Amino acid sequence: MIEFKNVAVRREGRLLFDEVNLQLHKGQKIGLTGKNGTGKSTLFATILGQHSTDVGEVNLPTTWQIAHMAQEIHAVHMTAMDYVLSGDAQWWELDNQLGQQAGLNEEQIAVAYQRYEEIDGYRTRAKAATILAGLGFRESDHAELVASFSGGWRMRLNLARTLMHRAEVLLLDEPTNHLDLDAILWLEEWLLKFDGLVLVVSHDQAFLDTVCGHILHIEQGGIKLYTGNYSQFVRMRAWQLAEQQQAYQKQQALKEHLQDYIRRFRAKATKAKQAQSRIKQLDRMSELSPVMADSEFSFAFYEPEQMSSPLICLDNASIGYQGKPLLTGVNLQITPASRLGILGANGAGKSTLIKALVGELPLLSGEQKSSQTLKLGYFNQHQMDSLDDEATPMLLLRRIAAKTPDDKLRAFLGSFDFRGERIDTPSKFFSGGERARLMLALIVWQRPNVLVLDEPTNHLDLQMRNALMLALQNFSGALILVSHDRDLVLSVCDELLLVADGRAAVFEGDMSDYSTHLKKARQAHQNAQDAQPVIKQQPTADLPPKGDGLSKEERRKKNAQIREQTAPLRKQISTLEGQLTKHSEQLQTIEHDLSEPSLYDEPNKKRLLEKLDEQNALKSQIAAIEEELLVAMDELETLERELG
Repeated sequence: MIEFKNVAVRREGRLLFDEVNLQLHKGQKIGLTGKNGTGKSTLFATILGQHSTDVGEVNLPTTWQIAHMAQEIHAVHMTAMDYVLSGDAQWWELDNQLGQQAGLNEEQIAVAYQRYEEIDGYRTRAKAATILAGLGFRESDHAELVASFSGGWRMRLNLARTLMHRAEVLLLDEPTNHLDLDAILWLEEWLLKFDGLVLVVSHDQAFLDTVCGHILHIEQGGIKLYTGNYSQFVRMRAWQLAEQQQAYQKQQALKEHLQDYIRRFRAKATKAKQAQSRIKQLDRMSELSPVMADSEFSFAFYEPEQMSSPLICLDNASIGYQGKPLLTGVNLQITPASRLGILGANGAGKSTLIKALVGELPLLSGEQKSSQTLKLGYFNQHQMDSLDDEATPMLLLRRIAAKTPDDKLRAFLGSFDFRGERIDTPSKFFSGGERARLMLALIVWQRPNVLVLDEPTNHLDLQMRNALMLALQNFSGALILVSHDRDLVLSVCDELLLVADGRAAVFEGDMSDYSTHLKKARQAHQNAQDAQPVIKQQPTADLPPKGDGLSKEERRKKNAQIREQTAPLRKQISTLEGQLTKHSEQLQTIEHDLSEPSLYDEPNKKRLLEKLDEQNALKSQIAAIEEELLVAMDELETLERELG
């Protein structure tokens, strides 16, 4: 476990947290929350040993390894596969060692191969390929240099490399920021199966609810561990804050009564002793801080000035680049009542469709029509990055606000938390979250009748995400949304459009159905891979070419002898593979049953326990079969080498 003993930590002279006493155990999945500046990153640095404590100590087992997702990539000249593989330092060192055997004696080579077996080194490349596929990389990407990927995809590579680490502790800071929903769902499953300790900072509430069984909250110089997921934490904290507010109000009433008594009777000789007693009582009284509600964002989209229907139409559109269609046969009509969520994997064409809708990308064929009353409010990463770096929020708003008085502009910007000196600070000094808030403010001011939002929450914290969700729920115009934030899509969209396989079609169902659809598609792909014959991958050492001098007929006879002598082993392997497939399908069925929320209701407790027992039993059986299968394959390989 990781143990905090009476820990106090300062940063740049400011006390972040004090008197922290915690025990974090292997197997726990913990969401780390708190307002910006409360010390989340410093807590990570303290666990990593990169920031010392001012008081107390942080202890963890000396054998434990910690994997922390880097925010930058320096090894840009490595291939994507090699970069991810290098995250497994033990395997990387052994593989390089076995690939350069010239400097090793036989004993060293034997020891290296033995260690390679012990760490399951033959499966490491397959594990890396699985992680890359889960995070959205194609097989053709494996050999591409890291330098050829965009910033978002490099962050995915950083995450993949972190997941390859043989660590007991994972520290993840906003791991879902650059992932689409398919990759987020895969990551959730991966983390739930990880048997170590996970500490994660995320602004994705659905992700925290799925993955985390504890919440570690930093607030007012303290750190408190709550049991339950994020939604349960919010309810518990609200109840505690209400109690705290009542206690504060009672204390304030008592203090006022005591102070009034002291004022009235302090000068009277007959009451002086009692007054002094009240003064001491007042001094001893512990100060209860008033419940300071977090600085709430509150804004609303203005009523559009003009509306007509339809606002945008795509008729049999073919959309793509340089004459090559990415999407074909697209028919779409946006009316004032449209509340459209666009789903699909990264690279499927969601942003391409958006560009065609807003007129940024000419159609290859078909027709695009826009109403004369159309007034777009368009938010995407490119728009955010193109903000005038030298301009302040006040100046940017003034450019589109005509003769509106300054006090109204300042009040408007204040609703987006641009106050005081931040109003007159050039935007180049803003964080990603501040730039996103500023872009939203500029869009709101322009009173659009169609909002087109492409991943608007990437840089927003939970508080601002909630404010945006409430504002979108009350928006009276048309909405087109691309987002991996499931709560946002579920809350503001009435219909879903799935972009996949070169088409854009209505998706019948809700976000829960879409999650199931993605899981089934991923499982089908996995089953297809599992059906392929297992090939034991060797280390990267060069193997000598075969050349036994046999004639074609002699080789045929010898091969027949080899097949005959290895037949029992091959039959055993085939049987084991059949058992593995059968057990895997059974496990898949049980895990599907376990995903049903109703199973966790109190009346179903007995059935839940039975399902969990079945799940554990199947996992044990599968592990035993895989071990037996690996032994049989090793024996077959050895026998074929001896006979051949």
